[in-house]
Amino acid sequence: MADFQYEALDIAGRPRTGRLSASTSEAARADLLDRKLFATKLEPAASNTGAATKVAGRLKPTALVLFTRQLATLASVAPLEEALRTIVRQTESNSSKAVLATVHGAVIEGRRLSDAMGMAPSSFPAIYRAMVAAGEGAGTLPAVLERLANLLERQAELRGRVQSALAYPAALALVATLAVGALMAFVVPTIARQFADIGQTLPLLTRIIMALSSGLASYWWLMVTVGAGAVALCVRALQDAGARLRFDGWLLRLPLIGRLLRDLAAARLARTLAMMVASRLPLVDGLMLTLPTIGNHEIRARVADMASDIREGASLTAAMKRAGVLPPLLVAMVAGGESAGRLDTMLERGAEALEREYDAMTRTGLAVLEPAIILVMGGAVAIIVLAILLPILQLESLAGV
Repeated sequence: MADFQYEALDIAGRPRTGRLSASTSEAARADLLDRKLFATKLEPAASNTGAATKVAGRLKPTALVLFTRQLATLASVAPLEEALRTIVRQTESNSSKAVLATVHGAVIEGRRLSDAMGMAPSSFPAIYRAMVAAGEGAGTLPAVLERLANLLERQAELRGRVQSALAYPAALALVATLAVGALMAFVVPTIARQFADIGQTLPLLTRIIMALSSGLASYWWLMVTVGAGAVALCVRALQDAGARLRFDGWLLRLPLIGRLLRDLAAARLARTLAMMVASRLPLVDGLMLTLPTIGNHEIRARVADMASDIREGASLTAAMKRAGVLPPLLVAMVAGGESAGRLDTMLERGAEALEREYDAMTRTGLAVLEPAIILVMGGAVAIIVLAILLPILQLESLAGV
């Protein structure tokens, strides 16, 4: 019997650590599964020093995508140790090279790849290591790495589409806001000084704009302080689990934003589950491992309830219907997949359908948002110009009399 040290997730998704005795690492993993613990890291207890020290650095998301694709390609044609050595040699970033070199060194010492990746938990998430461990246990590591690479690339592509779609409206709003701010801070005060001694009552609109400009020039520091304080209070309030759950639930009830958030989270959940089902991971474990990847706490809580329902004997379709937060399209496709024995395929197709719907809604929303920003900011500039022109026209009419 040998002693093993482990890191695992329980059925509620909470991290657990400890030691156990078993004849082999496979027996230790089986023992953990019997205890309802899914191992994300398992190593001999005597190897806690040296290379077993956790790495301080981390891989960036783009570096993780590249590493996974390279390892998936090389692991199918070369031994794992050789594949890792090749990737370490061609990595240019010093921080990435340090992480990958540590993993490579641990594999040379005889550790499993998933256990070696557990030495860099900030670079390799628990769900990633669990997938690698499943591939090692089933002897299908290259296929699992291929699925992981595809999943990470799709997620990176989706993030890129969202960022590129929001870049132009954000830049447009920033430039327009700076233009209006410059008018209020520099142009309006100059014009106001010209009207100070005319001895006439200025139009109401002009007086309002001049008062706003004077307040902005005199109390900008107070506005910035109040704004920063409000943001800090909101961030602190959202750190409370109950407040964050209520806020995320409110977001899901918004007409357009809620639909987009729901579709995006459902698409990511479906893709991850499809990969796990294809890798023969237990469905409950797959759901629990996906919880940290779900940003919306309301959806996360409903998915945790789904895992509890399935653990009690419900089907995935019944659990989804009871959760009541996932799109009906995905629920229907999962029902078809379960009845036909093709759950992974239908989950994948459901994710693709939701991503297409998300893209279409995003394009439509941005097509409306961009002219709306232009109209709002153009209206603000027009009001400022009108406030400047009205006194001039008033003076010309008086001079004409």
